[in-house]
Amino acid sequence: MSDLTRNASSRRAYAEAGVDIDAGNALVQRIKPLAKATARMGADAGLGGFGALFDLKVAGYQDPILVSTTDGVGTKLKIAIEAQQHDTVGIDLVAMCVNDLIVQGAEPLLFLDYFASGKLDVDIAAQVIAGIAEGCKQAGCALVGGETAEMPGMYQAGDYDLAGFAVGAVERARILPRIPVADGDIVLGLASNGVHSNGFSLVRKIVAQEKLGWEDPAPFAPNEKLAEALLTPTRIYVRAVLAALKADTLKALAHITGGGLLENIPRVLPEGLGVRLDTSCWSAPPVFRWLAQAGGIDAHEMARTFNCGIGMIVITAPDKAEAAAQILTEAGETVTRMGTVSPHGTGERVMLQNISEVWPC
Repeated sequence: MSDLTRNASSRRAYAEAGVDIDAGNALVQRIKPLAKATARMGADAGLGGFGALFDLKVAGYQDPILVSTTDGVGTKLKIAIEAQQHDTVGIDLVAMCVNDLIVQGAEPLLFLDYFASGKLDVDIAAQVIAGIAEGCKQAGCALVGGETAEMPGMYQAGDYDLAGFAVGAVERARILPRIPVADGDIVLGLASNGVHSNGFSLVRKIVAQEKLGWEDPAPFAPNEKLAEALLTPTRIYVRAVLAALKADTLKALAHITGGGLLENIPRVLPEGLGVRLDTSCWSAPPVFRWLAQAGGIDAHEMARTFNCGIGMIVITAPDKAEAAAQILTEAGETVTRMGTVSPHGTGERVMLQNISEVWPC
């Protein structure tokens, strides 16, 4: 048997087992232009090799510390799959990783993705990866590669899963928190786009409980279909925060994901300190009020599960708060002065003040 015949026979055997090598190759060719469009100094965003190279010296770093993160999109993917809307979850994937990098002062440099399915649908995968490329553009990092896994029997027909991996760098002297957070520091909040990418198991339970379909008008946004409204992608805060960091106006940052406001803010506070937040200072997107009312969720549980309208917390010294807010606003963020850092005794380290019966409203 000739090598050509033998290879053709092997491809047929693998395809009969449920894995289509040709489809995988077709996807790589289709996404190469997407990756190339994310190229930046230090990386050429080429695909096809066994590993990706990044030149920190070319990127301008003198004494860098590498910071790495990994995350997924969670059960928000179920909505994308069931509603057949695949073009935004890739943005979520990037956002969940790069927003974690920036809280340590690191600039996102490169991103890799992992896309797994039972049977590869090239069109769906290309839509998802186009979203990943868009997220990388927003974050200023290069999509340098990834892995597409076709695993028959592992996933049901039409299902897929995503994971992302981001690497960033920060000069050693500028790692956050760099200046200790202190009593009297100011807490600023950057507005979220909505639910972002956590709490969706609860969101989906409430949708089912209310007997709503993904094509139905959203109860909190009647001009949008429910799936479209819930799939609004996670906001990427990188460019705005980098500008504020460059101006040396920030002390600490907290990305508000799983655990909400109550569990993420204490992660960047020294022992003995907490924060007091005035909930009357900001209005959350309507989706949160609907979730609270439809799901019968009290204020404490809302703040422990969702971002409640604030996707990133910024802590700054009182004399730099105005400058930080101005820089962040000019970079396109909606900034709210939420409260202050204060001594913490017993109980919750995040105190929510002025909560009304309709919070978050």
